[in-house]
Amino acid sequence: MDALMESIRYYVPMENPKVVAKAQAVYPGCIRTGDLAAKIHAALVRQGFDKDSTQLATSLSCDEVTRELERQLGGYYGDHFSMGGLAGFPFGGVSSFKAMARHIPVGGNCLIVYAPQVGIDSKGEVGKIERVGKTESSPCCECSIAAHEFVKKVMANEVETPGPVTSPLDAQQTWVGSMLLRHGIRLQQAADPSAELPLALFDCMDEFMKKIVKAGCNEVPSPGRIALVGGIQIITPPGTADFFLPMTFELRNNNAELQENLMDFLLDPPAMS
Repeated sequence: MDALMESIRYYVPMENPKVVAKAQAVYPGCIRTGDLAAKIHAALVRQGFDKDSTQLATSLSCDEVTRELERQLGGYYGDHFSMGGLAGFPFGGVSSFKAMARHIPVGGNCLIVYAPQVGIDSKGEVGKIERVGKTESSPCCECSIAAHEFVKKVMANEVETPGPVTSPLDAQQTWVGSMLLRHGIRLQQAADPSAELPLALFDCMDEFMKKIVKAGCNEVPSPGRIALVGGIQIITPPGTADFFLPMTFELRNNNAELQENLMDFLLDPPAMS
């Protein structure tokens, strides 16, 4: 029995090589989320960001499968402030940013990590994921895929372009679809629209997040700084580590002015200085 318990204690599930290969082929430069968290910490500790002085915030999807990254980041920075809604968009807006900024410890800084997500199932299919308790793969991210279907219908003149959102019942989904409309031709022409979808959504999200930061930055007490990490969250089957494709890693002051581009710290392997 002791030998059995010892083997269970040190058992580590084997990663699915098909999933890992697919993630790295479709999203070159992606890294495991545990490595991402470690690299972020290594880069920011040099800038004076530590657990006691850093307010962590995330804007990730409300889907339960996206929580692994937050747990890994929490190992370095503690509990996080959540700004994200459907597809990971920071629907908390300027008000949530200002509220988060008022939580920054005296003399400290904030770190915001934001991303849409995409699944890759055990067969290597992009846009799907196995969920615990389910017998078949299901869409991931569902609301992103629904937004893409809406865009296709608008482009085919099957539905009208929506006007301003007037009802709160499904406001976030309506907003994601509206934001994605500008990338309709891009998605239509993509070799693999399912793989291109999160990249298009990230471009929308990155623009949105930086507008929020610019509008709320003065709430960050001087000399506090704002670290922004944005990219694509790649959700994998149980037993295989999730991945993250870094798209931006910036350090800004409390006037939202860019101070330093830290992307080199997230390269795998890291760039030589």
